[in-house]
Amino acid sequence: MNVIKASNIITNFGKKCIHDGVSFEVKENEIFGILGGSGSGKSVLLKQMLMLEHFDGGEYEIFGKKLSNISEKDAAFLRQNWGVVFQFGALFSFFNVFENIALPLKEYTKLSPSSIKELVFMKLKMAGLDESVATLFPSELSGGMVKRVAIARALALDSKLLFLDEPSSGLDPHSSREFDELVLSLKRGFKLSIVMVTHDEETMKNVLDRFLILKDKKVAFLGTQSELLAQDEALYKRFMG
Repeated sequence: MNVIKASNIITNFGKKCIHDGVSFEVKENEIFGILGGSGSGKSVLLKQMLMLEHFDGGEYEIFGKKLSNISEKDAAFLRQNWGVVFQFGALFSFFNVFENIALPLKEYTKLSPSSIKELVFMKLKMAGLDESVATLFPSELSGGMVKRVAIARALALDSKLLFLDEPSSGLDPHSSREFDELVLSLKRGFKLSIVMVTHDEETMKNVLDRFLILKDKKVAFLGTQSELLAQDEALYKRFMG
């Protein structure tokens, strides 16, 4: 079953065309990658799916809801059913870890303070963090811990769809591989569908189930790693090393 279906997406910024008929689908419980060179429009696709960026033609369908002319009610439904981790975590610096994770629970649920506390600690554990970090502020965390807290917050409402924008950006190789392991375990344990923009070769090789490669405003490839190797060895070497 498809969680996301993108059909013939066209994007223009002024007179410049970024996407010219981009189509793909994201299946249930898969990790789907959006790859491409610098300036190919990877993050623009991600922002379009999150309703943060316009598109000029085509259609996105997420959980059966069409994004063009979407109603406020359906937009609110989608926002409550997906989680997002932006490039550098995007935690609120003036909130501690506990407050950052509790925010969506306070905003979208009528849970009691004790239930929220229980859930926050559960999400911390799920992200591989100890309860003791709950009182720390983002400035006191390592880069890897910031990303884990951002994951805990993104999954606070038990989302079934997770968007990750360059998740290993700014992390050292060891922390990047640990983050890859976390993403794989979350997919397995919580039946998550994950959409990821990445340029990390190891992540591409070890984490992605399927991916697309953007090139010259179009989808140059869509499929698995082994299919890419069989179809275009030069393209494989460029992205997978």
